[in-house]
Amino acid sequence: MAKKKDTEVRGDQRLENIEETLTKTEQFIINNQKLIGIVVAVIVVLILGYFGYQRYYLAPRTEEAQSQMYVAQRFFESDSLDKALYGDGNSLGFIDIVDDYGMTDPGNLANYYAGISFLKKGNFDQAIDYLEDFNGKDNIIGPMATGAIGDAYLELGDASKAAAYYLEAANLRDNDLTTPLFLLKAGQTHESLGNYDKAIDIYNRIKDNYSKSQEARTIDKYIGRATALKERI
Repeated sequence: MAKKKDTEVRGDQRLENIEETLTKTEQFIINNQKLIGIVVAVIVVLILGYFGYQRYYLAPRTEEAQSQMYVAQRFFESDSLDKALYGDGNSLGFIDIVDDYGMTDPGNLANYYAGISFLKKGNFDQAIDYLEDFNGKDNIIGPMATGAIGDAYLELGDASKAAAYYLEAANLRDNDLTTPLFLLKAGQTHESLGNYDKAIDIYNRIKDNYSKSQEARTIDKYIGRATALKERI
């Protein structure tokens, strides 16, 4: 009986605590009605502004950028790199698309194309600038852009930085296409630097984890060469 009474007392205390909490909450709302109203209004304005920006500004700009990108990509595919970069007088090139539509997805992609175009032209510093501005979230183009930065640094004579970018590209998205491709480039670059242990480890990673890739078909040759060079030291 005493146990039942004690349970009832604890239950009453919990109810009192809940009622006290509700009272404090109600009092807070009453005392801060104006502030709460302002906060709610600001949130509503921000939400409406975001959707308005997306629908009435960004969407039309994206459509315009996509139309310009189509022409620039055609020039890129035909190796008319200057027209691809700077336009043909009627349509914009990648550089102007970046400048005018950089906030859109096509504008972001234009950074990648501009970087690759400059890389092909031998303008390696400019290639790095545009490739670093590219925000690639997909499984293929993102790693390709990072790996291309490695190519640019290799051409500039900075093999250590090139190797770092190759490894970054390999690890960026794990897949059977770009990962073994850039692992091989990283291994070759470390081998050229005399980092034979590092090169062998990278080559073995290709052999063990990407055995079906094109790079794995000849990887034993690279492992054998790096091992032989290491033994000569």
